[in-house]
Amino acid sequence: MIEQRERHLAIAGLAAIGVSFGFARYGYGLFLPDLRTTFGLDVTTIGLIGSGTYAGYLVALTLVGLLSARIGPRPLIVASGLFATTGLTLVALAPNTAVLVLGLVLAGTSSGWSWAPYSDAVRSLVAPNRRERVLAIVPNGTAFGTAVAGVLALAVPWRPAWLLFALAALAVTGYNAWLLRGLPRPEPQPRETRIRYTPAAGPLLVTALSYGVIGSVYWTFAVDLIDSNTTNDATAPIFWTLIGIAGIGGLATARTLARIGLRRTHALLFTTLAVAVAVLAVAPGATVAIGLSALLYGPAFMAASAVLAVWSYQVFPNRPTAGFSAVVFFLGIGTIVGPVTVGAVADWIGLAAAFPLTAALALATLSARPPSARFAP
Repeated sequence: MIEQRERHLAIAGLAAIGVSFGFARYGYGLFLPDLRTTFGLDVTTIGLIGSGTYAGYLVALTLVGLLSARIGPRPLIVASGLFATTGLTLVALAPNTAVLVLGLVLAGTSSGWSWAPYSDAVRSLVAPNRRERVLAIVPNGTAFGTAVAGVLALAVPWRPAWLLFALAALAVTGYNAWLLRGLPRPEPQPRETRIRYTPAAGPLLVTALSYGVIGSVYWTFAVDLIDSNTTNDATAPIFWTLIGIAGIGGLATARTLARIGLRRTHALLFTTLAVAVAVLAVAPGATVAIGLSALLYGPAFMAASAVLAVWSYQVFPNRPTAGFSAVVFFLGIGTIVGPVTVGAVADWIGLAAAFPLTAALALATLSARPPSARFAP
């Protein structure tokens, strides 16, 4: 019975992350060419909108950090689903740029509500010796969401696709509300167990910041870069679908951590991210380069998010949601800085030239090494 509940929690977490990240947050980048055409957006505006969606995400993270110890994970996860459903619906029906931006910001906010609270849900529902395994599984919902979004982009116009996203968000919200209905309210935390920032948190927060910049640049601008260098309308959706399918390999993160440890996994993933970004920068119009970039980026990005979740749990074991909210807050800062900077720089040096700088940042992140901590499988 316990294992069955753990399985249901992992599925619910995968679905919620798939909706909030794969649809509500990263769907903007996939459908960017369509949105540019429909609403007449230039590159600077695209960057500002991208950063605006991440700003809403950052506000949600701040509130999660403040509220998690008071109300528990269930209301926060349900709030995530409601924001996603509302935002996705507004985007699908948007008659003008103002409504589009409002919908994108609300949808992007959903990811800030959803991810961190699962740390507390896992702590309440999963046996101690299996928590890190479940925490490593949940973030990979992004891969499934991305793959589904890519297929929909090939099959239907963008407005019906976003309506389908909204329906999926509503269904997932209901499932999570039902599954987490029995969670007890959190007990008041004594002062000595509240979150403390120790030197061990430094490399973790630096990695989260860098990861945010790298991810936001790639998710926001990769499709636009490909679309401007190819003539086949199917190339970008196929690229997106490949990212998602390959990203399912991130489910092997727990096994990789158990085999080679946190430090080596960190080095492997950020080296792979650097190569994925650099390959796309060198040949954004070449089919082989586009495919290789997707196949490398998908599993590396998904696995890196799982590494952050596990690493955070080790650094902040007494306040997992509050601690992870701090980690994702730094990630959120990176996601705001990335698109707005690239959007401004792209008009000056070109979009393709911004990608090598992002690859260099991924390599620089290797210096923020985690401890050689063992992983509890």
